[in-house]
Amino acid sequence: MRHGKRIGVIIPALNEQDAIGRVLADIPAWADDIVVVDNGSTDATRQVAENAGARVVDERRRGYGSACLRGIDTLHDIDIVVFLDGDYSDHPDEMASLVDPIAAGRADLVIGSRVRGHSTKGALMPQQRFGNWLACQLIRIRYGKRFTDLGPFRAIDRRALDRLGLSEPTFGWTIEMQIKALTAHLDVHEVPVSYRPRIGQSKISGTVQGSLRAGFTILRVILQTAQDRTPRRTLS
Repeated sequence: MRHGKRIGVIIPALNEQDAIGRVLADIPAWADDIVVVDNGSTDATRQVAENAGARVVDERRRGYGSACLRGIDTLHDIDIVVFLDGDYSDHPDEMASLVDPIAAGRADLVIGSRVRGHSTKGALMPQQRFGNWLACQLIRIRYGKRFTDLGPFRAIDRRALDRLGLSEPTFGWTIEMQIKALTAHLDVHEVPVSYRPRIGQSKISGTVQGSLRAGFTILRVILQTAQDRTPRRTLS
């Protein structure tokens, strides 16, 4: 518990046996419920996570968003939900900077910005930086809100999260959350966070094909979410 609020942590994981133990070891002791969502690992991710004290649940439908949604469904009675990656690129020990503004009632959603924070050389690939910049520019043009990152390390009020009706099964889930938070008039903040090279091979940004797929997915989610939220004209 943190400042009277119960904290849940969701960690999507796919073949992260070399990293997940370090991630869990760095999560602050005040986290009340830690859920690792195994998204079809073929290595020892589950065993390592369970040995480190996490609850492990399975989500066989592949996709970052699918894993996050599964984690949400299995959380215990929680006030604030934190999301972070299982590859040890995020810094779980910085979790308080995301949680505290929500616990104090100053924000509904807090996004950790790797761009505003300290990113170790080589941690953010050029294609990631460009994709983040482009997506943030499109959000600014469409919604008038300035973001610097689509970072996965974020925290959100549980009641606000339930209002958003998130459904995107892919890694476009993070931008869906940001857009829907704006259209729901949530109080959204960014805070600087640190970032380091992940342990293991990236499933997305580590390949040209993966980077292109990520770019198309981000654009699709932006356009689709904007269309879903645009008032439709009715014929009289």
